Amino acid sequence: MWILWAFLAAVSAACVIVLTKAGLKNVDPIVAFAIQALLILTITWALIAFQGKFSSLKEIDNKAWLLLILAGITTTLSTIFSFKALSMGPATSVVTIERSSLVFAILLSVIFLKEKITWQIVAGAILVLSGAILISLSKPS
Repeated sequence: MWILWAFLAAVSAACVIVLTKAGLKNVDPIVAFAIQALLILTITWALIAFQGKFSSLKEIDNKAWLLLILAGITTTLSTIFSFKALSMGPATSVVTIERSSLVFAILLSVIFLKEKITWQIVAGAILVLSGAILISLSKPS
């Protein structure tokens, strides 16, 4: 089932890039992000309320709170950087370089989460990085 959710996340992320790039034509990247962040905040808290999950907040331990807060800060920075890049460059190049984060995620997962690395993961990471470099160096027609 996780594959379906991952695929839906990928398709959604692709739509976000295209819609954001189109919406940034005459809008400051920080203002655009603030608008999206407000919607994210409203929708997610509405889902928590609708699903009756407020009580699960008190079950989160301090370490999880710290890690989630750090992830939230990092998500915010990543999105701000992405919006700024999208406001300046072509979406195909920006998203290609941005999605090379997969390579960094693999490295960090191996180092900090002690996940196992295989030759297939290494080969895939090399292909992703090679593709990102190739696409970002291509000249728009």
